[in-house]
Amino acid sequence: MASVWAKSLSNLPVLSVFVLLLICLPPGGGQKKKENMLSEKVEQMMEWSSRRSVVRMNGDKFRRFVKAPPRNYSVIVMFTALQPQRQCSVCRQANEEYQVLANSWRYSSAFSNKLFFTVVDYDEGADVFQQLNMNSAPTFMHFPAKGKPKRADTFDLQRIGFASEQLAKWIADRTDVQIRVFRPPNYSGTIALALLVSLVGGLLYLRRNNLEFIYNKTGWAMAALCVVFAMTSGQMWNHIRGPPYAHKNPQNGQVSYIHGSSQAQFVAESHIILLLNAAITMGMVLLNEAATSKGDVGKRRIICLVGLGLVVFFFSFLLSIFRSKYHGYPYSFLIK
Repeated sequence: MASVWAKSLSNLPVLSVFVLLLICLPPGGGQKKKENMLSEKVEQMMEWSSRRSVVRMNGDKFRRFVKAPPRNYSVIVMFTALQPQRQCSVCRQANEEYQVLANSWRYSSAFSNKLFFTVVDYDEGADVFQQLNMNSAPTFMHFPAKGKPKRADTFDLQRIGFASEQLAKWIADRTDVQIRVFRPPNYSGTIALALLVSLVGGLLYLRRNNLEFIYNKTGWAMAALCVVFAMTSGQMWNHIRGPPYAHKNPQNGQVSYIHGSSQAQFVAESHIILLLNAAITMGMVLLNEAATSKGDVGKRRIICLVGLGLVVFFFSFLLSIFRSKYHGYPYSFLIK
């Protein structure tokens, strides 16, 4: 028994050293490692952002700096296909707006390491597209600092469009980061207006001795119709929302000119509607001409048939587009 006590007492110095080590060593070695890793990631992202407002990423960079923890910053990612062989004109247009937004954030006084803008091109990160089950481009996604992306973290491009201002509102809603969009000066509108005023002024000067054309009812009617066609086809909506011209599916290459939802449209779609309205109006004008003119009866009959054909065919086409956008609309005429 005495030998056992002696042996225990001999181990006391070892136990004391062990207890002192537990007390003196800083706890949370793993936490320290995470903090160092996070610091390196933030430093690297800031370095890339200082060189370029939009950071280009491949699959490895995306998984390390966007998907993998630890991360205390939000990331906006544009998934796109900008290579010429992809023939994605919408991607190029969206990229221009995205660059404007990223530059507005990069050079603003509120810029910080809490938000970064990145891009993943299909030809540089096809594995990322497969990982996210993504089959269309462009697509904008927000990866929050904590947790996984939710449904609202995917920007509704088809309904809202990709204008920088719309993207900034979406980012403010998801991250509470307010970005004021600064666009580079664009003088094309001013130049076009100056040329138009110069053209009209020159025409009036050349015809200053004969200004009867100003009172031409047909000319004013044509000008009024042009304005009506532009407004009823959705040109103002395009100007406000900035939708893409068309949509090309990167999987099968199929191009859609008519949007499938009643809440959005493509620029090409508004052009199609404008032409259809113009054709229907032309048909109505011909019908009116056939009914009111006093010319040859045979000629009037031909004009009437042509006008009726224009109205029937193009109105049927217009109605079919309406049915394709407003699903469940029961009526159709000639074209379904």
